[in-house]
Amino acid sequence: MNIFCTGATGLVGYNFVRAAAEAGFSVAAVSNSHCLPDIKNVLQIKMDLSDEGALQRKILDIFPDVIVNCAAMSSPTDVDNNPGTAEKMNVLLPERLALLAHHVGARLIHLSTDMVFDGSCPPYKNTDIPMPYTLYGTMKLMAEKKVLKICAPSSVVLRLSHVSGNSLTTRRSLHEKLLRSWAAGEVVEAREDEIKCPLSASRLADLLCELCERPNISGIYHYAGLEPMSRFAMAAGIARHFGLNPDKFVKPVKGDRKIDLTMDMSCLAARVKTRSCMFGELLGEMAVPPDVEPWLKSAGGKPPVKRFKLR
Repeated sequence: MNIFCTGATGLVGYNFVRAAAEAGFSVAAVSNSHCLPDIKNVLQIKMDLSDEGALQRKILDIFPDVIVNCAAMSSPTDVDNNPGTAEKMNVLLPERLALLAHHVGARLIHLSTDMVFDGSCPPYKNTDIPMPYTLYGTMKLMAEKKVLKICAPSSVVLRLSHVSGNSLTTRRSLHEKLLRSWAAGEVVEAREDEIKCPLSASRLADLLCELCERPNISGIYHYAGLEPMSRFAMAAGIARHFGLNPDKFVKPVKGDRKIDLTMDMSCLAARVKTRSCMFGELLGEMAVPPDVEPWLKSAGGKPPVKRFKLR
């Protein structure tokens, strides 16, 4: 099976490319800024995804069976600050990929977000009416509609909760950002009234591999961790996991209102074999960035014992 993956060096893309290659798929891994290490079965492609001609030529050349779109501007703050660039990545690119997927007869797996909802009426089912509360969520909803309008029978729109794990650059995941902030002497503020369902990037990668082999699955689905938690609880749990006192490193704060983005993923869970996980299992997958280890030891913390994922 030939797979064309955009955003291949991001948190989700990197974990998916590795899992797909390990599963024996041939992967065309597209990135713009960073480079992947050499991975068997992976063809690395450097490309500006806003270049419509280059994207079309490459997809026609590879003629993939599946296109997996992991590319996005995923920070709501960055979207607010750069709406034009965000629209190109979060709206126009998915539309273009849907048209190309339809043209070459490929399936499209497009990643979306729980932020298409406003967090006022959880838990959210995949059949609930979206109501975004940020520009980022609005753009992701627009992309969903464009993808489904163009190639609904052969596409999957997968709405995700907060994804964490180990990234290529060791700077993209929540625990990597927190450890670096703490090493810089910062006390991190984290909301105790914003609820997410933290999700394992490696479990998500396994699910995407399964979906690539399941052409009978199409439509909108939700995938999330099994444990709803506040952002403060996540940060405090990560601190404890690495042997740190959360009272010294994490400060609870509140926003203007409570936002609960708990998602009901029973519809997808009934159709796939890949299981999600509790937050404790996700913690067990987190690695300490090598350059942060000296600080962690000096701060009285310690790298946790490596646990292996149970499938």
